[in-house]
Amino acid sequence: MKTMFKKGMLGALFATAAFAAAPALQAQETVKFGLFHDFTKVYTFVADEFSQGQRDYLTLINEEGGIKGQKFEAIVRDHGNEPQRGLELYNRAREEGAIYFMFLSTPVANAVVPRALQDKVVLGTPLHGRGDAMVGETFPYVFPMMASYWSQAARLLKYVEDTQGGLKGKKIAHVHIDTPFGREPLPILEKLAQQKSFELRSFAYPSPGNEQSAVWSDVRRYRPDFVLIWGAGNSQMVSVREAVRNGIDPAKILSVVWLTETDMKNIGESTAIGAKRVEVVQPGRDHPIIQRILDKVYKAGKGAGPEARVGNTYYNYGVADMVIATEGAKLALEKLGPPLTGEKLKAGMEMIRNLDTKGFMPPVTITPQDHQGGGQARVSQWDGKAWVPVSDWAAAYQDVVWEEARASAAKFSQGK
Repeated sequence: MKTMFKKGMLGALFATAAFAAAPALQAQETVKFGLFHDFTKVYTFVADEFSQGQRDYLTLINEEGGIKGQKFEAIVRDHGNEPQRGLELYNRAREEGAIYFMFLSTPVANAVVPRALQDKVVLGTPLHGRGDAMVGETFPYVFPMMASYWSQAARLLKYVEDTQGGLKGKKIAHVHIDTPFGREPLPILEKLAQQKSFELRSFAYPSPGNEQSAVWSDVRRYRPDFVLIWGAGNSQMVSVREAVRNGIDPAKILSVVWLTETDMKNIGESTAIGAKRVEVVQPGRDHPIIQRILDKVYKAGKGAGPEARVGNTYYNYGVADMVIATEGAKLALEKLGPPLTGEKLKAGMEMIRNLDTKGFMPPVTITPQDHQGGGQARVSQWDGKAWVPVSDWAAAYQDVVWEEARASAAKFSQGK
């Protein structure tokens, strides 16, 4: 896919008409979204599928006539997980008139945050970036839009609490890659351990996570009741394999969003039946949004990548990102009129109330105060062939999540 992407799509996807010095003030031929990914270094396991979902949904919108006469254009480029390169791409796309940006890389997104706040353009950070960006007063132009890692960890613990008759006395292991991402849930887990009287122990393995045997030997000796696994890509597959090899019941494994049907097939479809993950978007093709894409984009020969990927978990994440962003654009155009600017798009995003996607994702409400969208997620279980929901969409322990978010946002405001 990388070769095909580079050779066959660069010209068509990356070419955009350059705007003059003040692009936001001019009439728009298209609404430009800067959708930048790491196609070549760290996040290759997710970038192609996520990007394909984003582009296909924008193509769907265009095929259906656009929004209020406005068509959408994806500016797609590779930042290689390099913050400086990401900033260069951001500056270039700003000159070309982009008003929405998404980088799917925490280091790159965090580097862009100050610029987005200064330039008053929308920075989408679904499933990456700063957890405290949910605090809209501090980060008015940054929109996580989906349950943060804090909210995901909270949702998994709530599932355990609901299904086990409580958390008191339970032993919970948090097995994670030794990076800021892997450690991010710890403040929430530690606070809930105190509140709910369960025992928490953290087990870190070195990045990139290809070797975890020593850590899982320690986990086995700890004899946890449940294990949270917090990695991404190959490290998650290694974690599941090592857990099973060390005699841990797959039904006790609870994963962050980064565990897919492809991962489970690579592990062995029947190896970890019963393992669970938190999810923020429905996987698969059995949904009207995905069916519209297949009917109006792929039948027309306008898909951004292999049709076989349509409906995969990471593909659907990319679609969901654009569903929310274009809903914000729709509301902005309806209420404030064209041309669409970063300031208008921000206002439109903050008008989203109980966005109903018929189960594709939980209802989303974004306000000037809450840019997370409510923090709802659900738990699904691997049955050997697919991920099957075992809970409803719900938010959990949001008082604890918001306490942590506001404390972190206050430090950002103070320059700490």
